[in-house]
Amino acid sequence: MRALVTDDSRAMRRIITGMLTDAGLVTAEAGHGREALDLLEAHGVGPDGFELICIDWNMPVMDGLELVGHIRRRREWRALTMMMITSESEHSQVVRALAAGAHEYLVKPFTAEQLREKIALLGLVEVRS
Repeated sequence: MRALVTDDSRAMRRIITGMLTDAGLVTAEAGHGREALDLLEAHGVGPDGFELICIDWNMPVMDGLELVGHIRRRREWRALTMMMITSESEHSQVVRALAAGAHEYLVKPFTAEQLREKIALLGLVEVRS
């Protein structure tokens, strides 16, 4: 399974990428929403492309909420699972992201176990016993 990690912080991309790799996913990285859209265009969505995208909210060029909207407007990308991973922790922000089409929401800082639980909840990895 392939995942796209979208965050303007190189350090945060590396952290999330490491956690996803440990969970058995193959990853690619984007520094902002526009770059993520370009990668989705190039590699596609679904079994032969990306199946998960992790999205930070606050990024230059195109923020995470805009990215979610762009993805949701593309019928051929509807199978892409979107998880916001952001420091935006207010309830209203969570509601906005989920209403826009994100499937899950994880607040920074988080642990590898919390990330794994979210992707297991989404059915993307097996639950550890």
